[in-house]
Amino acid sequence: MASTRRIVVIGAGPGGLCMGAKLREAGFDDFVILEQADGVGGTWRHNSYPGAACDIPSHLYSFSFERKNDWSRAYATQPEILDYFEQFATKYGLEPHLRLGSGARRVVWSDADARWTLSTDADTYEADVVVSAVGMFNEVNWPDIPGLDTFGGTLFHSARWDHDHDLRGESVAVIGSGASAIQFVPAIAPEVGRLYHFQRQPQWVAPKLDPPFSEEDIARFCADPSATEALRTEIYDRVDKAQTFADRDLLRLSEEAGLQNLALVEDPETRRRLMPTAPFGCHRPLISNDYYPTFNLPHVEAITDPVEKVTSDAVVTADGKERRADTIIVATGFATTKYLSVIDVIGRDGQRLDEAWSTGAQAYLGITTTGFPNLFMLYGPNTNNGSILFMIECQVAHVLRQLERMDAEGLAALEVRADAMDRYNRDLQRDLDGVEVWQTGCHGYYRVPSGRIVTQWPHSMTEYAVRTSQPHPDA
Repeated sequence: MASTRRIVVIGAGPGGLCMGAKLREAGFDDFVILEQADGVGGTWRHNSYPGAACDIPSHLYSFSFERKNDWSRAYATQPEILDYFEQFATKYGLEPHLRLGSGARRVVWSDADARWTLSTDADTYEADVVVSAVGMFNEVNWPDIPGLDTFGGTLFHSARWDHDHDLRGESVAVIGSGASAIQFVPAIAPEVGRLYHFQRQPQWVAPKLDPPFSEEDIARFCADPSATEALRTEIYDRVDKAQTFADRDLLRLSEEAGLQNLALVEDPETRRRLMPTAPFGCHRPLISNDYYPTFNLPHVEAITDPVEKVTSDAVVTADGKERRADTIIVATGFATTKYLSVIDVIGRDGQRLDEAWSTGAQAYLGITTTGFPNLFMLYGPNTNNGSILFMIECQVAHVLRQLERMDAEGLAALEVRADAMDRYNRDLQRDLDGVEVWQTGCHGYYRVPSGRIVTQWPHSMTEYAVRTSQPHPDA
């Protein structure tokens, strides 16, 4: 019998779509998916910059129950990934449940009614259960650079790429050296007149084994599911081992590969500037075959002197040097440590989520947090590891079991116990402290000001699957 529980899912990215498909399969038909954008895909809709691609091999970047066998290459590009999620939404009948252009702004719990009220810019929704699928990549991170708002040329963030603006022949300044810059800098370099890449801290960039699949390969994958399964398993085993950052030999080999890649830069001084100072794995590892060769172009310059300010037509570094720019592209990523607290969420007894997380986001299994009943999170705190689609599937299965338990036991509300969540997070931080490479000065992407790492899962994907599949009667 279908459940009568009213569910609201926030976000129509990979997590929200997976949740919607599995809700329908389990007989939960009374749900909507709120999405602030005009279509599905989440980060793969927003991040459409030139060269955008996944850094997990393609055949592990589809849901296990909806595998894509005809990926065009080893690492899929943004248009192909977005197409996968758009087709997924159609195939699994999610379109009637979608509320596009309806981003959640405020989410408030009522103890008296055991219900959530969600407000968008135009509408209000009531829900017995809320599932957040907002993940990590929501609020773009703008750098605090004096004068940036006075720049007279074109200015945009890489996550909100201005496709109407023509960069051909322009002098372009790129600020930031994370995953997006590594991908779009080589893509735009051939067409611009001058390219300045400002880097606060050079990153490790390993080679990318990214051959296109031949027509014969694709035909074989489509005709023989065992071939896809074998490749997916091979990728899973490799990624599962690497993403714990615990194997010293593997870290050493990764650094050696990064140094060999860096050797593609011909100028010794440029190589010196691009040499990472932190060990491999301290920051998000990056992969690219064409990033380093880009700096062999005569009109491309790598700059590691700190940016001091921006004028109406230039970027000024701490040494006083001005570099004129027609366009500034900010590639400083997202506020990755905020998670659901990017929305005003008010739980039991009027407690605000951003206040509950004042020392850093935390949750039980990254899914539930004390003081916020009937609220589940996908891609929540400390769940970043390996293929996020695999992690999301584990989380969705866990959420479904809780929903089924609520129906079976007639529970109006379900909430993780404070002692269980505290114990879980104490153990988690202890395990994070045991990852040696993350204790060498890492900051920003992983840590919050209190010093806590709030993004990473310190174990394998397999371990996470085991833990999320257990009943947890004491939680």
